[in-house]
Amino acid sequence: MIPTLSEIEAAARSLEGVINHTPMEYSLHLSEVLGAPVSLKLENLQRTGSFKVRGATYRLSRLTAEERARGVVAASAGNHAQGVALAAQQLGIPATIYMPLGVPVPKLLATRGYGAEVVLDGATVAVGLERALEHSQRTGAVMIHPYDHRDVVIGQGTLGLEIMDDAPDVETIVLGIGGGGLIAGVAAAAKAKAAAEGRTIRVIGVQAENAAPYPLSLEAGEPVQVETTPTIADGILVGRPGDVPFAIIKELVDEVVTVSDDDIARALLVLLERAKVVVEPAGAVGVAAILAGKVHSTGRTVAILSGGNIDPLLLQRVVAHGLAASGRYMSIRVPLPDRPGQLARVSELLAEAGANVIEVLHTRHGQGLQISEVVLQISVETRGKEHRELTLQLLRDAGFRPEVLPD
Repeated sequence: MIPTLSEIEAAARSLEGVINHTPMEYSLHLSEVLGAPVSLKLENLQRTGSFKVRGATYRLSRLTAEERARGVVAASAGNHAQGVALAAQQLGIPATIYMPLGVPVPKLLATRGYGAEVVLDGATVAVGLERALEHSQRTGAVMIHPYDHRDVVIGQGTLGLEIMDDAPDVETIVLGIGGGGLIAGVAAAAKAKAAAEGRTIRVIGVQAENAAPYPLSLEAGEPVQVETTPTIADGILVGRPGDVPFAIIKELVDEVVTVSDDDIARALLVLLERAKVVVEPAGAVGVAAILAGKVHSTGRTVAILSGGNIDPLLLQRVVAHGLAASGRYMSIRVPLPDRPGQLARVSELLAEAGANVIEVLHTRHGQGLQISEVVLQISVETRGKEHRELTLQLLRDAGFRPEVLPD
């Protein structure tokens, strides 16, 4: 059953003083891209750095005294783990969280910092979910699913109420989909509130291309398991929709689109440079869809930045990837005749093109080289795709054979 407006409003009242009413900021750049006003809902500034604390806190607050005494168990790679850990700490409930062995250290330390017992097991969250279920069956602890429970959906729906309060003229809301708990709650809240005002609102979901079960599931009319491949948006890397959110999404969500990892990397870079906000890849997919031309809106649009928990090392790699995807950075391999002056000539051409050299490797070792050749591997900063092509063409016109390397 679709949550009612009164249920979500009651959840919002119960969460007062526990969660933050996160800010909303207008984005001039994204408004120019879309051709309509765009605002960013900065849920990356929420407690624990993500929206997950809303659903987790409301879910735990609804447990009976007997259930609380048994404790709770969950599995997560980060955001849900922190949400459950914080909610359990505030309610005095023992919590055990299963996290994958490769979980980023900041997320691990934060979850432990909220007082939860963390068990590192398996390479993926799917393994953790199996272990958490076994733990629940063995100990009686209550399993707290990250998205497939009605109370979790209702708790996440409080974000939709905030959007309607902060941007009462909103016509389109764009946000990411993993299992579906957030978009189901937001759609239920926003559409119910809009209907009460005698108007309609569009909700657009965004999935990563490498983990997109919703388009096929919506076409089939039921949740479908799909094979996923790695994506930088690991927070929404889910192979099958949740049963509870799917039933809501198929009724209320207007459209689901997908974006590539390159799209997501560009979005993170734009958010850093233009909005001055740090967002994790899964939290930036709504912006990625706008930048990729996947969203069409003529009225006020709100893109939800659903989380900001990104490992600094991943951020470094993603920024480099985003620069390359935007045509502002490239590494090239240039075979050279092994005689004096060739490196200087390449440097002159790059200076003529206005490309800024960042790193240089000059070696006689490399596959496909003639005995009389050396290879130059050079990383340069460019001003965009046109400038990048101009730089490559200058080298070709001078008789060199530059090869762009994968970033």
